[in-house]
Amino acid sequence: MEGFTALGSPATRREAVPKVTGTARYAADHTPPGCLYAWPVPATVASGRTVRVDTAAAGALPGVVAVLTASDAPRLGPTEDAALRLLQDARVPHRGWYVALAVADTLERARAAAEAVTVTYEAEGAPDVRLYEEHPGAYAPEKANGGYPGRSERGDALAAYASAPVRVDCRYTVPPLHNHPMEPHAATAVWDADEGRLTVYDSSQGANTVRTELASLFGLPEERITVNSEHVGGGFGCKGTPRPHVVLAVMAARHTGRPVKLALPRGHLPAVVGHRAPTLHRLRIGARPDGTLTALAHEVTTHTSRIREFVEQAAVPARVMYEAPDLLTAHRVVPLDVPTPSWMRAPGETPGMYALESAMDELADALGIDPVELRLRNEPAAEPDSGRPYSSRNLAACLREGARRFGWADARTPRASGALLTGAGVAASTYPVLVAPSQALAHALPDGTYRVEVAATDIGTGARTVLALVAADALGVPADRVTSVVGHTGLPQAPLAGGSSGTASWGWAVHEACRALALKLERRDGNVPEGGICASADTTAAAKQRSPYARHAFGAQFAEVRVDTVTGEVRVLRMLGVFAAGRILNPLTARSQFVGGMTMGLGMALTEHSPLDPVYGDFTARDLASYHVPVHADVPDIEAYWVDEHDKHLNPMGSKGIGEIGTVGAAAAIGNAFARATGRRIRELPLTPDRVLAALAGEEA
Repeated sequence: MEGFTALGSPATRREAVPKVTGTARYAADHTPPGCLYAWPVPATVASGRTVRVDTAAAGALPGVVAVLTASDAPRLGPTEDAALRLLQDARVPHRGWYVALAVADTLERARAAAEAVTVTYEAEGAPDVRLYEEHPGAYAPEKANGGYPGRSERGDALAAYASAPVRVDCRYTVPPLHNHPMEPHAATAVWDADEGRLTVYDSSQGANTVRTELASLFGLPEERITVNSEHVGGGFGCKGTPRPHVVLAVMAARHTGRPVKLALPRGHLPAVVGHRAPTLHRLRIGARPDGTLTALAHEVTTHTSRIREFVEQAAVPARVMYEAPDLLTAHRVVPLDVPTPSWMRAPGETPGMYALESAMDELADALGIDPVELRLRNEPAAEPDSGRPYSSRNLAACLREGARRFGWADARTPRASGALLTGAGVAASTYPVLVAPSQALAHALPDGTYRVEVAATDIGTGARTVLALVAADALGVPADRVTSVVGHTGLPQAPLAGGSSGTASWGWAVHEACRALALKLERRDGNVPEGGICASADTTAAAKQRSPYARHAFGAQFAEVRVDTVTGEVRVLRMLGVFAAGRILNPLTARSQFVGGMTMGLGMALTEHSPLDPVYGDFTARDLASYHVPVHADVPDIEAYWVDEHDKHLNPMGSKGIGEIGTVGAAAAIGNAFARATGRRIRELPLTPDRVLAALAGEEA
């Protein structure tokens, strides 16, 4: 059929031309008439309270309309996120907490006014920002992020470990990490006092989530709030829930009666939009001489803020991966004088699998067994923690296909050329299949075209494109006859883009709406009246049903690295990933997601870290000059493939999430490659030259 693009065929993203030509409008690109600009004032102490906030000098500057503080800012309603209770009292829970907001007629004047604000603090002494296992404030949380139990135990893992013929006991450390999307957090808020309506353009992964939070904070009915997130320049989790910028923009708009735009400077982001919490891992693995596991214990210690508990669920992946008769996974958390951690691409799985897959390699070395073979020997028949059967589990196929494509049989042997050492590593990946209730509308128009509507958010993943493909497939029409409309709260209710659940959730509703529309068209012999025909769908009942199956995506990642023993530099020569992620709906954008995730894992392995200053309580790397994310030169050769997977226990499209699994396992593959090349194991990321040289010199790493 002319113009037909089948679901599963490569399709160029719909918004490509607007993005590359600069016509796509992001949150900060909206400038309503009379728009003001806001600039926040961050606290310079790590814990304490403000005694006096002097705004006189700031308020006297030209063009300044207001300087809001806790004494005159609008009062906010209830919220479960204490990080959004801004300018409500004198408390300072961490450095970078906003204590004032300057509003002026230009951006430059707003910034100058913010710098002119003088704040007197009553500090509470030296900040407590150091995470360590024996911290007296550590406790065992009931739940970890995602609602998982904080502790899960089957049998007596520690006793089984103690009696195992072969044992590995190792500790790994992952530092704080930051999302740093290309587009900083920004919002433009327009308050219509006459109509009592609020319109917000926000850089967010979920417009409906923002609307619900704003309604509670500002005491407005949700139907009087419109949130637009038409184009979003990345998020990686840090835009998954409302952040301070949107609350402050609305607060200023309500206070001044004029539109207000607020774009956070990049240097503020680490302190106010969340971060991946540091994690300390202890793994104890017991095995028989043939490599089969007898015991697995993965214990994690992480930090949270003093105003909200967030527990990185880094021990959870061990409940999924390998067969072990006795299994212990547990979390401990320490409240510190730090900003509240939050979601970062594959929270839990990324640091947890780094530690687990590194420990599995250490076990392979202790046993003298090939690392790929060790993983294959410990494939479970059902999910170890729950006992539920897998809806599909093709990790073994990923490992075998990856080894074939990578040339593992030859690459696994380390090589040396002068001062350069080369080695290869492997690691497995996993990520759960998540889905949330969604609604959608499908329209048939008289001109023979179709339109689907859903309040999804495209954060750069190609959601517009894949939803059009899903609709076309359900309608049996060419994809170029389908338009998908996403990105604002005037559309049918939809969940946020997060947890690799977007396509599964939105696509399910779009598919059902289009199937209902197709039935209507059949009854009319395809005749479409002037006003068109529409059909709707709501997947709430179906999506909330608990599946009897354990549903996960899996993958295998391979890396080859070269280590310079003189400079300590580690270079990744090539990476390859093979994934089992259900039906791949758009290979073009799917490959981009896999490659992007693997690249992010490379940064985690080699360059990304942001320690907390023990004196000032601040993150030390607050911009892209000091927080080093990978660039093209860091990834000379990276490939992503997948195995065909037909899983009927997922959704009508048969798809699993792909946005995050590429990150999971990548850092471990690189770390394992380094160990293979050098014979040394560094157990703290990233693998920076100072640590490399120390390890090569035989110092403890």
